[in-house]
Amino acid sequence: MMAEDAAKTRQLSRGQPLVYLVDDEVEICALLSDTLQSYGFQTAIFHAGHEAYNAIADTPPAMLIIDLGLPDIDGMALIERIREKTSVPILVLSARTHASDRVIGLELGADDYVCKPFDPREIVARARSLLRRATPTAPKTETGKRRAQFAGWQFEPDSHLLRTPQGEESFLSTGESVLLQALLSAPRRVLSRDQLLEYGGNDESMDRSIDVRISRIRKKLNSSDTGALIRTVYGSGYMLTADVRWIT
Repeated sequence: MMAEDAAKTRQLSRGQPLVYLVDDEVEICALLSDTLQSYGFQTAIFHAGHEAYNAIADTPPAMLIIDLGLPDIDGMALIERIREKTSVPILVLSARTHASDRVIGLELGADDYVCKPFDPREIVARARSLLRRATPTAPKTETGKRRAQFAGWQFEPDSHLLRTPQGEESFLSTGESVLLQALLSAPRRVLSRDQLLEYGGNDESMDRSIDVRISRIRKKLNSSDTGALIRTVYGSGYMLTADVRWIT
């Protein structure tokens, strides 16, 4: 990371979301940084994936924009590593236009995928959408945050933390968290794609990837003790098959 970018990361202004730009193309980083800053974001530029990954612990960003073609690590691998430690929203920005790349990116935990070339204002709109969805929407009480318990599992909406019956922890992406919250809010009821989309704020990126994200949540909830917890009701939608208890 360049010295001036490091200084930018350290000198944060309150109320302005910090976006990490992870791309080895200097011109693209400059264009995105100027555009995002003009719309009230802060930016920190990284031209290598490992630098961005290491910086997350010291100065957590509000979201990351990651190119897949990085010089030191494949962008897909970077997304997977980031998702192991945080639920921060991730937008993929890539020249890879094949549908399989987009699906793989979402399966590894990305929240949205934009192909190059792009309109910088579209990136601003996508960033705002991701940050809105990342805002906790689960009910809270005056005494503290709430978490859901179901079939031995626990889910904390504020942090997107999922804990297995054995105590192992992992993080969901923003899109996955939104869908799981919807299912947990209506256990043993079939929710259609339209209902799930409405819960996510009718976001276009959600509509394009509900099935992929449901599949990813299923894999994370895979347990020989509890069996399948999300059932596909063909022609209707999806249903959580366990009872849910919300506790503080």
